[in-house]
Amino acid sequence: MKLAADIQAFMKRLGHEFARPELLLRALTHASISTPTRPDNQRLEFLGDRVLGLVMADVLLAADRGATEGQLAPRFNALVRKETCADVARQIDLGAVLKLGRSEMMTGGRRKEALLGDAMEAVIAAVYLDSGLEVARALVLRLWGARIDGVAEDARDAKTALQEWAQARGLPPPKYVTVARDGPDHAPVFTIEAQLISGEAERASAGAKRQAEQAAAKALLIRMETQDD
Repeated sequence: MKLAADIQAFMKRLGHEFARPELLLRALTHASISTPTRPDNQRLEFLGDRVLGLVMADVLLAADRGATEGQLAPRFNALVRKETCADVARQIDLGAVLKLGRSEMMTGGRRKEALLGDAMEAVIAAVYLDSGLEVARALVLRLWGARIDGVAEDARDAKTALQEWAQARGLPPPKYVTVARDGPDHAPVFTIEAQLISGEAERASAGAKRQAEQAAAKALLIRMETQDD
């Protein structure tokens, strides 16, 4: 099968030469452009999520043999969540080769976190079906790279930690207020303020409310813990 130049370039960025390139093409096909003869990537996404989960669970267990389930779970979630998959997808410019319908293209589909995360999982499944688990595992470990090494710190849920900090001092849970929404509909930027009843507050901006809330909570938590010291 002769592949377009952009797909060939993507395979180089991905670091995997497909023996069955039709698997990659399917992994890159969004439901908005699928037809009965051109299936979308949803089934591959389902499989890729499980392959990614198995690889990460295995890696985390081997990396910290003394960790409890309670310690491993947030690390696992940090590595497999949609935001992380989307971040890896951006790292290899997966959005540039996504096959999208006109409506998705017009609304910035190539930059949407959910679409990028789903497609990244589908690509992992395509590599697994093309060459087996060990090759897929090596690909995941290479692409996730330093994220795995630093996951113990990154996995800390800032909103939960801030709430626990407040409760330990007899304060009610912090509030999260949307103070601004900028940008076009297809690429909004939310500014969220995390507030404590005592008056302290910090703001952060991101393309999704959840990310902005976490960033604001982290900033406020760092500030409060610094004051404690």
